[in-house]
Amino acid sequence: MVRRLSLLLAGALMGATAMSVVYGSPSSTANAAGSDTYRQLAIFGDIFERVRAQYVTPPEDKMLVESAINGMLTSLDPHSSYLNPEAAKDMRVQTKGEFGGLGIEVTMENELVKVITPIDDTPASRAGVLAGDLISEIDGEEVRGLTLSDAVDKMRGGVNTPIELTILREGATEPIKITVIRDIIKVKAVKYRVEEDVGYMKITSFTEKTFDDLRSAIAAIKKDIPADKLKGYVLDLRLNPGGLLDQAVSVSDAFLDRGEIVSTRGRDPKDVTRFDSRAGDLTDGKPIVVLVNGGSASASEIVAGALQDHRRATVLGTRSFGKGSVQTIIPLAENGALRLTTALYYTPSGTSIQGTGIIPDIKVEQPLPEELLGRDVSRGESDLRGHIKGAAEDDEGSGSAAYVPPDPKDDIQLSYAMDLLRGKKTDPAFPPNPDQAVLNQ
Repeated sequence: MVRRLSLLLAGALMGATAMSVVYGSPSSTANAAGSDTYRQLAIFGDIFERVRAQYVTPPEDKMLVESAINGMLTSLDPHSSYLNPEAAKDMRVQTKGEFGGLGIEVTMENELVKVITPIDDTPASRAGVLAGDLISEIDGEEVRGLTLSDAVDKMRGGVNTPIELTILREGATEPIKITVIRDIIKVKAVKYRVEEDVGYMKITSFTEKTFDDLRSAIAAIKKDIPADKLKGYVLDLRLNPGGLLDQAVSVSDAFLDRGEIVSTRGRDPKDVTRFDSRAGDLTDGKPIVVLVNGGSASASEIVAGALQDHRRATVLGTRSFGKGSVQTIIPLAENGALRLTTALYYTPSGTSIQGTGIIPDIKVEQPLPEELLGRDVSRGESDLRGHIKGAAEDDEGSGSAAYVPPDPKDDIQLSYAMDLLRGKKTDPAFPPNPDQAVLNQ
């Protein structure tokens, strides 16, 4: 069984997620534990003491407790976890859009660390690390036997310090050794460019900087292209693993004038929170095409789902990752934190995409290059062991190929979006009709 868990190397456990943060102590009251629970806790205490007293080498009490806590949380779903003080600090740094490390998004596959993608213009990408690479050794130490978190810890380090990665690459006859110099990774949340009469914006992640970067990008595009020449915008959410819930709401609000953006629903049926848009469309109602693929998860799915349900944008590409749960970061004593799944989110139509994903209005497959043919490049929540089964999840599951060509000239999905905006291609789904919005009443 392949276990996938997105991480930004040397950053927090953000990955494919929509997060909210609780400040201070949690106020909810747990149900009183029954007598059977206390008997189970007594068994745990007995095992803990026997391990401390009889294990062949003296274990660290802190390590035992943290491992037990993580075992409990990871048995719930793939996205709940305990953040020790160091990991919690990294999470806070990463959500600010700046962190230290190599600049790669990784997962665990067949006991090796697999590179999902190197972040543009980071030490890893400059050193030649490629998507799909398998890291077998870190500074000469075998990765097999390590957890993903352990491997990430070993790849962390001080700025300007070297690390040697042993890479297994498909097509290479021998392992490849790559030395990477660690650095501060500054992730620009929104990249944009002008494509003649179309504004292109790519949101890479949802950090504290995302909405401000998006607003600046829209303003810059408007300045470069006169309003009467501007055909519209491409909003690229492909390979976007998610991030902060409030930023997903703000980004959606940038394109909407009114109506619900997303709702979250907890265990209690009465525990429903709705997020609504405010008046003011930063793009002045210009047509929008949203690009998604199997790497579009959670916060990016919130944006795509909101614009799709309101018929504000046409969603193009392939089925998204399908992560419809919200993790709350609850601070704990000594600056640790609990990352706990506390709710599922629903699009404005009242639909949960957990385990199903956002289905594009126009399906356009992106051909794989020769070196990736026959390899598994698909990503989906429904593939994760122990994931929360969605209400609408079926055997088809969620997700699709998570690949975007590095050269825009080879990007079939982007070219299709450009042709729609310029009228070179037509489709019943474009432009969408706001009067046909599908909203939960």
